[in-house]
Amino acid sequence: QVQLVESGGGSVQAGGSLRLSCAAFGYMDSSYCMGWFRQAPGKEREGVAAVDVNSGTSYADFVKGRFTASQDNAKNTLYLQMNSLKPEDTAMYYCAAGSWYGGSCLRTALFHYWGQGTQVTVSS
Repeated sequence: QVQLVESGGGSVQAGGSLRLSCAAFGYMDSSYCMGWFRQAPGKEREGVAAVDVNSGTSYADFVKGRFTASQDNAKNTLYLQMNSLKPEDTAMYYCAAGSWYGGSCLRTALFHYWGQGTQVTVSS
């Protein structure tokens, strides 16, 4: 069992930055992926970015060049640095973790574990 605890959400004006953190507690598969997803009111959940066990990263097209995902293995923590934020980035952001067997981690991993979410609000 893995517990994921997100932090770092908040409110910011357009063009601003936030950094999300996700601390993982428990045993992770030897081949794992950790990722960020988001869901805005009335919209489906969508993948944002992910990092695999080899520190390979994958991103959704709408955040490329603005968001950076990284991990600190010593701290079992996943990060999402979000720059140049736009009002359309407003959503609940969730951390997820699961098994990865190759390919684009964000799109192919089986995400078994989810955090409670942290709200990001970007005002214009």
